[in-house]
Amino acid sequence: MSEFGAESWSPDEGATGKVSEKASEQAREQSAAAAAQGKQMARDEKRARRRDDRVAATIRQFLDDEHYAHLFQLISRLSARDCPSVFILALLSLIHQPSREAVEEYIREREIVLELPESKSLQSSQSSDLSSEIKGELLLWIARLSLVMATDTEKILSKLMVDEDNIDGVVLQLSTFTLVDFFEQQKMLIPFEDLQPLTIKILQDVIEPHMETMERYFARLREEQNGTEEE
Repeated sequence: MSEFGAESWSPDEGATGKVSEKASEQAREQSAAAAAQGKQMARDEKRARRRDDRVAATIRQFLDDEHYAHLFQLISRLSARDCPSVFILALLSLIHQPSREAVEEYIREREIVLELPESKSLQSSQSSDLSSEIKGELLLWIARLSLVMATDTEKILSKLMVDEDNIDGVVLQLSTFTLVDFFEQQKMLIPFEDLQPLTIKILQDVIEPHMETMERYFARLREEQNGTEEE
């Protein structure tokens, strides 16, 4: 029978050492991953702050232009509802180039491709006499609205919807006045009342794809309210 003396070791001791070394390596890897994640979150937060600052600056620039003074009250009312500024800029992007640039940069940062949608609103008899250039501009506008809406559906629509079935009328008014201004830029004087049906169809194009999301949102609200009442 062999004797190992004072310097003998058991298999258990060796296994423990190996396990400890492996655990240390895993801890180092987890620490490095957490540090990398923390740095990425910090970069994302800094980028988001810069983006929000640009959006706010563009809104201020728009409000400094007296040419658009007739829209200021509607914009203020949407802001009072805490509507995200980037959606307001998307509405204004049809008539205001800096707003368009800010929205397109917002879309690019999310690596989303801006594609022309198939819009039912521009297939209606109301738009049948429009030139291909004007239809193209309107399609790009609808695409910008749709993409911004898709980036944060609940945050935007929860501020725009007064209940489960209705959108705040300010959105319709601002969108229609934006269309009036757009057609004026095209040397086409179309009354507000005549453009409102087209505006409704455009907003339906933008909002209807997200109604299932909002049904779930309102269902959660009801559950939370019922839970609060029971307590």
